[in-house]
Amino acid sequence: MIFLQEITASESFEWFNKLPEKFFIRLLIDVLTTTILVRFIYFRNYRRTDLFLTFFSFNLVIFLITYLLNKVQMSMGAAFGLFAVFSMLRYRTEGLSAKDMTYLFIVISMGLISAIIKGSWDELGLVSSMILLSVWLLEGNLLMKRELTKIVHYDRIELILPERRNELLQDLQARTGLDVHRVEIQTMDFLKDSAMVMIFYYQTNTKNEKTKTALVLENV
Repeated sequence: MIFLQEITASESFEWFNKLPEKFFIRLLIDVLTTTILVRFIYFRNYRRTDLFLTFFSFNLVIFLITYLLNKVQMSMGAAFGLFAVFSMLRYRTEGLSAKDMTYLFIVISMGLISAIIKGSWDELGLVSSMILLSVWLLEGNLLMKRELTKIVHYDRIELILPERRNELLQDLQARTGLDVHRVEIQTMDFLKDSAMVMIFYYQTNTKNEKTKTALVLENV
């Protein structure tokens, strides 16, 4: 008991009290915004959890580094250079798609904005809400129909002729259950009587999409 009292009364935790209240408010808003963006927008549309660690780690590290460096005199060029280095990082083991890189750029930007904004917490909340609203509208079907693409191996190579394009679309719609409205022929293999076809379709129901696309090999 005496040992616990000594730990509590020691100066080991005084650094925690030195942090201003605005630090925790900004951190809370930043984490909440990132959680909504990643969990309720990104995951809802793409059903991927392997990048959660990347998104949250980058966001938190950028916030902490920028907040600490904001207390030191830095030139505008150095600040933008630091932001550019983190925003252009790529993984050598696995290439990220353009949309994944876009979400990574957004979470990095959110950490940067939350750390350096000069306004109050309500101004930061308004900026964060505007970013979330913009992403939600662009990812949804309210402004425009969301067009998705997939690559499939197609076995009826006789339908790839331009004059039989309507038959090709109807066959793909029947076999995939997707609203396929146009296709692009990627490669043709006449020895195996097959072709690699990129299909373009409008998203209707993300939850049932996997059960309707047994022929899909990879996302683009």
